[in-house]
Amino acid sequence: MAATADAPVFFLAHAGAELYGADRVFLESAKALVAAGAQVAVALPCGGPLVKMLDDAGARVFICPSPVLRKSMLNPLGLLRLAGEAVAGAVRGIRLLRKIRPDALYVNTVTIPLWPVLGKLLRLPVLVHVHEAERTAAKLVRTALALPLMCATRIVCNSHYSAQALAEALPRLAGRTKVVYNGLPGPPAPAAARTTLGPPLRVLYVGRLSQRKGVHTAIDAVVLARAAGLDVELDIVGAVFEGNEAYLDSLHEQVAARDAGGAVHFHGFDPDVWKWFSACDVAVVPSAGDEPFGDTAVEAVLAGRPVIASRTPGLAEATGGYACVQLVEAGDPASMAAALALVQSQWPDLAAAAAKDAAVAAARHSPARYGSRIQAELMDLLPVADAQRRPLS
Repeated sequence: MAATADAPVFFLAHAGAELYGADRVFLESAKALVAAGAQVAVALPCGGPLVKMLDDAGARVFICPSPVLRKSMLNPLGLLRLAGEAVAGAVRGIRLLRKIRPDALYVNTVTIPLWPVLGKLLRLPVLVHVHEAERTAAKLVRTALALPLMCATRIVCNSHYSAQALAEALPRLAGRTKVVYNGLPGPPAPAAARTTLGPPLRVLYVGRLSQRKGVHTAIDAVVLARAAGLDVELDIVGAVFEGNEAYLDSLHEQVAARDAGGAVHFHGFDPDVWKWFSACDVAVVPSAGDEPFGDTAVEAVLAGRPVIASRTPGLAEATGGYACVQLVEAGDPASMAAALALVQSQWPDLAAAAAKDAAVAAARHSPARYGSRIQAELMDLLPVADAQRRPLS
């Protein structure tokens, strides 16, 4: 639906321009608003593959550098740099918001704390979409991350777990928070799982490479499974954050030290995750820390593949009710290796369960249903009185 001159104008801010979980969900939000006839402006801190996809969806993209919180900034030098970026980002952000003159502001993730504050300063209704759950962080850190959300008119969390973590950090936010599960489109051409497993058992990890995501645990699990006689190989699809290259180096060193070079394959980032899910037998989500939800686990289920995931609250919520999912202890490669052996021994039953679960996941995470929820939340923020609106310049 083409936007008319008097259509509501929504300004969307996001923390990056890649195509990982939160980026893909953000894209679904933008697409839903455009499809509903709204005028959509998007602010990203940098360029990347997400820019073209947003542009193709009908959104107007502006590159507006603003501070993005990273754990590497939690030191005196990092905080000083963050303060400088905040001042410059505030000037750019205010100029852009005054140019666009939106009716409401949608901020995706708590890692871009400046935008809710700017929205409050300019008296704009603000919806913040929370994709984080820093429940194990220090109380001071959790409170500091949550404080900018005091400027939000309304908050949407991607899981009950992330909503609970937010309320624990700042109880006053609980009254303005709702839970909306992520909208996740399934594969365009689903490929059935193998009827019979022929060696090797093909294991897949998709996602960011970081200590927190537990990729090292998946590698050790494969090594243990092979030592126990299971013919298994692991494909790793993803990349590290800039500045965390040492972790990727450590993974390569780990593979070399365990003489697993023939069984573990690094493929880097690939935006086409579905071809990897189609080629695998089982997906692993070995997160070592808090996960607010677990988009990758759901995507594996959407692809009709069994999943082995860490038993953390967010992942347990994301995979609840799926018979094809095994939950194992976080950081325990032996537990994951045993789960891989179970996939081998119970393949017909798990493959059949995964095919049924795919239909359940498609309904639960329907992009259309998700988009209508996000659209409704934003429309509710529009002023009662008609405001002066104009097309994007």
